[in-house]
Amino acid sequence: MLSRLADSLYWMGRYVERAENVARFIGVNLHLNLDTPLSGPQQWQPLVTTTGDDEEFQVRYGDFTRENVVQFLMFDEENPNSVYASIQKARENARTMREVISTEMWEQLNSFYLMVQGAALHPGSGMESLDSFCRNVKMLSHLFSGVTDATLSHGEAWHFLNMGRLIERADKTARILDVKYFILLPKVEDVGTPYDDILWTALLKSASASEMYRKKYGRIQPVRVAEFLVLDREFPRSMRHCLIQAEQSLRAVTGSQPGTYSNPAEQQLGRLRSEFDYADIGGIVALGLHEYLDAFEAKLNAWGEALSIVYFSHQPGADFVPDLVSERKEQQ
Repeated sequence: MLSRLADSLYWMGRYVERAENVARFIGVNLHLNLDTPLSGPQQWQPLVTTTGDDEEFQVRYGDFTRENVVQFLMFDEENPNSVYASIQKARENARTMREVISTEMWEQLNSFYLMVQGAALHPGSGMESLDSFCRNVKMLSHLFSGVTDATLSHGEAWHFLNMGRLIERADKTARILDVKYFILLPKVEDVGTPYDDILWTALLKSASASEMYRKKYGRIQPVRVAEFLVLDREFPRSMRHCLIQAEQSLRAVTGSQPGTYSNPAEQQLGRLRSEFDYADIGGIVALGLHEYLDAFEAKLNAWGEALSIVYFSHQPGADFVPDLVSERKEQQ
């Protein structure tokens, strides 16, 4: 497969997943203020922090009000992490490789884009319309994933798209857990109260994990919430599950056997995935959950860079050197 096409498929998967994640975060937050006294920056700033765009937001918008945050994360074309910009770029990637993807994928993504574009041009002012928009984004993202899995051969094209979807999912799960875990660490008097449960349930809902967590653990316990989102092998949005599936897709592309690797990207992903096999939540929390998640995000980004160099570089055959990833970041 041409590196250009592999690159487009990978980023198309990331952009669609990113749009769904942002819409889910906002949808959960809209309902959070109905059950808690949170308001203003305390409620809305964490969403911008999750995407890593605090500095840009403050320069362009200033205050972390509901209206400003929603506009920035939903409809701001200049914000590369907004729902509108993400779907716009996903559609552009799809347009340039119509010969690779299925017609059903193109039609679904094009309809998705037109819906988001229409909402951006005529945004509703009430919570009900915004909540409906968030639900539509989530459903259209799920529909695109379903159409992709059902109509695209599960060869190299599908696996590159799947890797993009999974790396984005793992990154957003780590980010929302990192930001929310720190902010939601309760005051001593709030531990075990209904207020405490509401906040932790909102965190689980931000990862579409509330029902599955309840089925496995029942009562809300902060350490168990972290364990479920970080180490669970079966929940599709847990960090560990994403790495397991991403490694399977990468091995399908390379043809390598488990326990071996054929390039630095495969080596880095295998090493990162294997760390989860011997991790336990007690040790992670004892060492510091924030530090653990921060290190994970750095390693995930390094793998993304390695994948880009190995498969998407326009200089095929170029030797990979250990410092190439850091040099490339400095150039950017």
